[in-house]
Amino acid sequence: MRLVVGMTGASGVVIAVRLLEELRRLEVETHLVVSRWGLATLAAETDWPASRVRSLASYSYPPDDFFAPIASGSFQVRGMVVVPCSMKTLAAVAHGLTDDLVTRAADVALKERRPLVLVPRETPLNAIHLENMLKLARLGATVLPPVPAFWNRPSSVDEVVDYFVGKILDQFGLEHDLYRRWDQAAKELRRPAEKDGDG
Repeated sequence: MRLVVGMTGASGVVIAVRLLEELRRLEVETHLVVSRWGLATLAAETDWPASRVRSLASYSYPPDDFFAPIASGSFQVRGMVVVPCSMKTLAAVAHGLTDDLVTRAADVALKERRPLVLVPRETPLNAIHLENMLKLARLGATVLPPVPAFWNRPSSVDEVVDYFVGKILDQFGLEHDLYRRWDQAAKELRRPAEKDGDG
């Protein structure tokens, strides 16, 4: 399997790094492109040099390289994920503005009817953000905000990040054990509820 991974300037680059680690473990061929502001956010939020992040991918391209294979629909990939996805990138993809390789690769995914997963990290959301998300959802993209779940009782930030990464992997049908499934957790959650008379 080949996947394109885009990283942009929104907060939450740790999710992208963890995703790349897991995709490497799963032996998925990854094609990474990090935007200019994605690099800036990486430096602000982590101690990882860009070279270390790029080394997690099978292939890496600069954001202005329109000769990269992922800029063409003739290059066969399973799909693309943009994580984290800035509101600027979200808007550009929603309106067909392909001014860098991240947005061009996302546009290719849409036109080729391939899975496109966008992980927008912003809060609160204004009407423009919501309208762009709705437009992209109607075009076939999956909008997957990194909203934590608490039914699985995370005990660390790492567990919260793994949950997000697991949800992304689910979109591409990749098997993992990064979080408990609801059918597993519900059995444990039902017992105290039944004991309290709420079941």
